[in-house]
Amino acid sequence: MPTPALRCTAFAGTQRIASGELRHVALKAKQVFDSEPGQPILVFEDATGVVVELPLELAAADLLRTLNAQPTEADEAPAPARGPGRPRLGVVAREITLLPRHWDWLSAQPGGASVTLRRLVEEARKVTADGGRRRVAQEAAYRFMHALAGNLPDYEDATRALFAGDIARFEETLAQWPDDVREHASLLAADAFVH
Repeated sequence: MPTPALRCTAFAGTQRIASGELRHVALKAKQVFDSEPGQPILVFEDATGVVVELPLELAAADLLRTLNAQPTEADEAPAPARGPGRPRLGVVAREITLLPRHWDWLSAQPGGASVTLRRLVEEARKVTADGGRRRVAQEAAYRFMHALAGNLPDYEDATRALFAGDIARFEETLAQWPDDVREHASLLAADAFVH
């Protein structure tokens, strides 16, 4: 079960009913669940667009108790045994496989293979940081759109525009969608259009 402070947004059909911390969103979703039986209610994690499963059939107090339940020590997996490396520094030794010419090049670098590999990884992380943020936004928006807007007009075009990074086409295709769905999809997709 996710943490009660997780940022979420709930929808009853295509209408946004709550946005904020999960504990507050869950209570509002519970109210709508009780007052409008049969109304489809979906709660989405804001960061990822993943649907959060909530036992809305429970009483409100039980729902909150379920959200606040912390895993016991018996529920937690045992800590893995430490292997070689420098654990205090967070260094973990693992095996990698390279061709002899790669090993020769690495050993000729100042600082040796480990220093060179760490430097190369850090440089690659800096280069791909924006691409990673873009991909996360695309996936979050896609999950939300797939769950809630799959039957809405121009859904496929909106999805293509999202992954193509075409903000003008994305906004154009969402124009016919209900306001709350359009606004939330645009919010989740904001970083997908940053270059």
